[in-house]
Amino acid sequence: MTTLHGITLYGISNCDTIKKARRWLNDNGIEYRFHDYRKDGLTLQQLQNWSEELDWEELLNKRGTTWRKLPEEQKEGINKDQALCLMLEHPAMIKRPLLDTGSEKHLGFKPDLYKQIFAPITGEAVRE
Repeated sequence: MTTLHGITLYGISNCDTIKKARRWLNDNGIEYRFHDYRKDGLTLQQLQNWSEELDWEELLNKRGTTWRKLPEEQKEGINKDQALCLMLEHPAMIKRPLLDTGSEKHLGFKPDLYKQIFAPITGEAVRE
């Protein structure tokens, strides 16, 4: 495996998108650490740091079951602080995966994006 120091994939182990991302990383020889929000924990400080680089509204997964089950009054007019507290309480509300390369963070999994991110270590040319 090729190593780029500090690569961490954040998510929940039983998530299908996480499984696809992990399969892609493994198949392409990318060494990484997997951090499961539920098993390994999560802090408000982590969420605040991520929200400085990534928009908190992008971090918040409004398509998931956990969000949809919230009462309407809790969803209406939600702000950053409320959203971060909800994500801390319900990690399934964080869009997955969150890939931290050590120098930048990316949300979601798209093979073409991962190919572009890791081209320097996989040696594959990136198509424009």
